[in-house]
Amino acid sequence: MLMLLAALALMATSAVLLGRLQSFQKMGLPGVKVVPLPVRDPEGNVVGTQRVDLPERVLDFESREIPVERIVLDWLPADTTYGQRLYTSPRGLYPGSTNGFQASLNVVLMGRDRTSIHKPQYCLTGAGWQIVRTEHTAIDISRPHRYMLPVVKLTCERRVPRRDGGSELRRGLFVYWFVADGQLSSDHLERMWWMARDMMSRGVWQRWAYAACFAVCLPGQEAATYERMRELVAAAVPEFQLATGPVARAARQP
Repeated sequence: MLMLLAALALMATSAVLLGRLQSFQKMGLPGVKVVPLPVRDPEGNVVGTQRVDLPERVLDFESREIPVERIVLDWLPADTTYGQRLYTSPRGLYPGSTNGFQASLNVVLMGRDRTSIHKPQYCLTGAGWQIVRTEHTAIDISRPHRYMLPVVKLTCERRVPRRDGGSELRRGLFVYWFVADGQLSSDHLERMWWMARDMMSRGVWQRWAYAACFAVCLPGQEAATYERMRELVAAAVPEFQLATGPVARAARQP
């Protein structure tokens, strides 16, 4: 009985301390551009009044806004901010090819509820993709100064049905990273540690965003597909992302 009362007292004390801590917290600034434009679901209903400002045109890519699926709206907190666009280029994967190329660029920005951001591996496997390779790499960003953007590249695959009743293999490349005010990371645990550190040391609840680029290709086209994705990300990031990394210095030539 005494242990039960002690546990209840500890829970009550913790709740009071957390409540007081939250009262002293201030929201951090987002590390991405947010604009007062409507966000819509697939039926055209307005489901938000602001969104992450992804560029409409990047290099030779044109784009259209992707509506936010109802399952995403129901699953993520109401104070989540979205930015989703599908980019299409007339230039194919290889020199001289004109069969085009497509890739999506998505950003999810948390509000006060931290559950807006989660491991992207859950969404991929939930959509039927099997992750076959995980690589930590970086993308060279040239503006506003040259820096290396840390990213995780996931190679995944799944079988898609054909009209004749059979199926064929498709590969997917998924590149993601996390960004907050003045902070960049490609590691989910590091991001969570930084968020807890900033909250306890400075009383700042950082508004982390999760950004991702995704493209589908045939087996054997992974290297060429990633090169096009890298071009898209390198050109698009300076248009919507406010946080940057430290200046990257060129290697000294002999």
